[in-house]
Amino acid sequence: MTGESKSLRNAQIVAVVLLIFIAYLCYRAGYFSSMAALQRVVNRAGVMGPTVFILLQTVQVIFPIIPGGLSTVAAIAIFGAKWGFVYNYIGIAIGSMLSFSLVRHYGRRFVRFIVPEKTLDKYQHYLDGGKGFDRFFTIAILMPIAPDDLLCMIAGLTKMPRKKFVTIIMLCKPVTILEYSLGLSWVFTTVGKLIH
Repeated sequence: MTGESKSLRNAQIVAVVLLIFIAYLCYRAGYFSSMAALQRVVNRAGVMGPTVFILLQTVQVIFPIIPGGLSTVAAIAIFGAKWGFVYNYIGIAIGSMLSFSLVRHYGRRFVRFIVPEKTLDKYQHYLDGGKGFDRFFTIAILMPIAPDDLLCMIAGLTKMPRKKFVTIIMLCKPVTILEYSLGLSWVFTTVGKLIH
């Protein structure tokens, strides 16, 4: 191993440890316990709020301590439909690409650290050379109810080229987030009118 590749590997290990540490601190502090808790921590951050939210969203994609829908709802409630969509997209896209890269580098043992073996076994046929994962992955990313975080990890274990993965995330993920953003914005507006 060359000095350059060794330095890169060390940097990657530090990044993984740092992400785990941040996720642990956020979990212990109760930031992931409810939407209200997420709102409080982001609001306390002031002008740094969007950056804090994007970081939290990135972390929760890699370490899915809470359902992704909860943080998506929090963004809409805190920032509104437009900026909630933007911050969700940035955080989810970064998290998805990091998740794919970590699995591509560390392999199945990283996935087993996050996901129960029984859950991983359900997708084993894709890892055994099953056909059609790329198409299935694309359709799933477009669906609001699909387990996107898990599928990004599974994609890292397949032979899907990194460029294709990034393209699918960049083009398809906004559709799902937009559906959430518009739908939830409508719900908030409707509920607000009923209350008042």
